[in-house]
Amino acid sequence: GLTEIFVGVIVIAFVGNAAEHSTAVWAAWKNKMDLSLGIAAGSSLQIALFVTPVLVLASYAFGTPMTLEFSLPEIASIALAIWIFSQIAGDGESNWLEGVQLIAVYVIIGVLFFFLPAPAAP
Repeated sequence: GLTEIFVGVIVIAFVGNAAEHSTAVWAAWKNKMDLSLGIAAGSSLQIALFVTPVLVLASYAFGTPMTLEFSLPEIASIALAIWIFSQIAGDGESNWLEGVQLIAVYVIIGVLFFFLPAPAAP
C-alpha cells in the first residue's frame, strides 16, 4: 500500500544504510562526533555520487531505463536536508537537541513522501 517514491526515498534508504546508521550512533555515544558526522555525510555522498549513477546505468542493462528526473518535492527535500545538515555541522559542536531536530526533519520529510500522490502513468 506504499507508493514507490516513499519506499525508495524512506524505506530503502533507512534499511540500506542500517549498518552505517548504527556505526554513527555508536560513535556519537562514545562522544566521537567528528567521526559520527563524517559517517553520516560520507554515507549520503556515497549514495548520491556512486550508487545512484550506477543504478541508472544498470537499468539500461535490465531493459527498464531510469532517469535522474526529480520532482519538486524531491529537490526541495534534498535542498532542505543539505541546508539543515550544514547548519548543524557548521559550528563543530553538537548536543542532543540538534539530534532530535534532525530526527524531526527526517520524520517530516517521511510524512511528506508518505502522503505524496503517485505520479500519473504516461
